[in-house]
Amino acid sequence: MTATSIVLLVVGVVGLVIGAEGLVRGAARLAARTGMSSVVIGLTVVAFGTSAPELAVSIGDVVRGSDEAGAIALGNVVGSNIANILLALGVSATIGGSLVVAHRIVRIDVPIMIGASVLVLLMALDEQLSRIEGFVLVGALIAYLVWTVTAARRQPSAVASDFDDVVDPAALEQVSPWTDVGFLAGGLVLLVAGSQALVSAATDIATDLGVSDLVIGLTVVAIGTSLPEVATSVLAALRGERDLAVGNAIGSNLFNLLAVLGVTASVAPNAIPVAASAIQVDFPVMIVVAVACLPIFANGHVLMRWEGALFFVFYAGYITWLILDASEHSIRDDYGNVMLFFVVPLTAITMTVIGFQGRSASRAARSVSAD
Repeated sequence: MTATSIVLLVVGVVGLVIGAEGLVRGAARLAARTGMSSVVIGLTVVAFGTSAPELAVSIGDVVRGSDEAGAIALGNVVGSNIANILLALGVSATIGGSLVVAHRIVRIDVPIMIGASVLVLLMALDEQLSRIEGFVLVGALIAYLVWTVTAARRQPSAVASDFDDVVDPAALEQVSPWTDVGFLAGGLVLLVAGSQALVSAATDIATDLGVSDLVIGLTVVAIGTSLPEVATSVLAALRGERDLAVGNAIGSNLFNLLAVLGVTASVAPNAIPVAASAIQVDFPVMIVVAVACLPIFANGHVLMRWEGALFFVFYAGYITWLILDASEHSIRDDYGNVMLFFVVPLTAITMTVIGFQGRSASRAARSVSAD
């Protein structure tokens, strides 16, 4: 591991974070100036902007054209989705207190996220993601966006207020359109440059340490590209906008699966290889994390502080497993068995019971108020 690789890694992460912020602000303000509703802006431009680092890194990876091109891209998407739930929401709930979960997220978006996760796993069972499968994912994204925007227009006030700070008319009058163009262009440049630096550094580190591209994508790159989601969720929680934190994480995960992975597979010169270890461990972890959201979120439609802390502990446990597995440590198998056959099932049962109890209590409260 050279000093150059470390510098490139830091520069890449910083470039991605700043670039994503510039892209979101510039694009959202320019869209608002054209007369687009804040609903459309929030569900398209802003949601895509927070997933832009993952997309930039993934496309940069496949453009390299190596035999393993796509390994970092795949690990980046899977790792980011795990980090968005366990790390971003875990830290947000732990630091900022209980997070509000909108009813729509429990009824619609989380089930769609689970379905998309299972779909990608089924596509990957042959240990590759083809261009045709990439087109299918992009098509699913377009269908989801069309349906979401159409539904949101029927209840615009529920979504518009979430993005008033970005597209507020009074704020637009104080900023020149060229400033927004500068934010947009600068954000794109930083995203491209940051993605290239991050992929290059991650590849060098993987080679020097003998760690696979998949593991690097699942850890260093995934956490780096998830920083915008982490920062956004934590800041939203600290500012009292606790409903935004959950929506940001779930929306980003959907874009990662359908847009990032779909577009990457569509433009890759060859099918993206999928490691057997990813099918056996990482994809199931991503799906379990997605499914765990249902009972936890349904528990009074609030992500409690202790539940957030539990999310964070699980993420630390997952990263520990990746490190043990990559280093082939002697306790790897024992650690994995304890997590797989004891900790995970026990926690899943506990969360399910809590979720049903919370749902029953919520229904009882509604019945009392109705009477």
